[in-house]
Amino acid sequence: MRRIKVLYVEDELFLGKIVKETLEGRGFEVAMETDGALVMRAFKDIQPDICVLDVMLPHKSGFELAEDIRSINDDIPIIFLTAKTQTEDVVKGFKTGGNDYIRKPFSMEELIVRIENALRLKKNNGAEEIKTETLQIGKYVFNLNRQILTINSIERKLSYRESELLKYFWQHRNNIIDRRDMLNTIWGNDSFFNSRNLDVYITKLRGYLKDDETLEIITIKGVGYRFVV
Repeated sequence: MRRIKVLYVEDELFLGKIVKETLEGRGFEVAMETDGALVMRAFKDIQPDICVLDVMLPHKSGFELAEDIRSINDDIPIIFLTAKTQTEDVVKGFKTGGNDYIRKPFSMEELIVRIENALRLKKNNGAEEIKTETLQIGKYVFNLNRQILTINSIERKLSYRESELLKYFWQHRNNIIDRRDMLNTIWGNDSFFNSRNLDVYITKLRGYLKDDETLEIITIKGVGYRFVV
């Protein structure tokens, strides 16, 4: 059975050695980098299954690396590790393409559980069967297989998570959508970090759909949303 490949980026050598050895002891194959400037070359050479990125790194931050990774691979799970505690840092992490965010200090058990959860979500999402290739959403045409939203011959490529969120809204259109149900379905749990991530993606979708005044994502305070079509 092929071992899961982890690209682990951490400039604290003592912590990095502990994390690397512990993950390898659990059956993961771990490639560790300490310098942000060397990460993308390693990413292309290793072709990992998941990335675990420290935020504060020499020459290039974890946030910048996530953007670089997302430019060539939109599906690979990315987990940030950071000592930063401000909410705006969490939001920035999700905006740059992160799937999860762990604050230092952390336990190895927590990291392993989050890695396994991120990989499980990716596997489950990839296994979903899409029976309808395109949806007509107001004035937009949404191609689910290609993850492209089109209006007036203008195409916008959506990320995997954006596509799943738009599909979920469409499936529950004109009905009240429970926020927790949405989080559990798309992200796997309704943690604070995933909740902030959801806020970011909804803001993006509202911007993408602004050219059709008949479409609206309404926030229902304390409950969730309603996608009016």
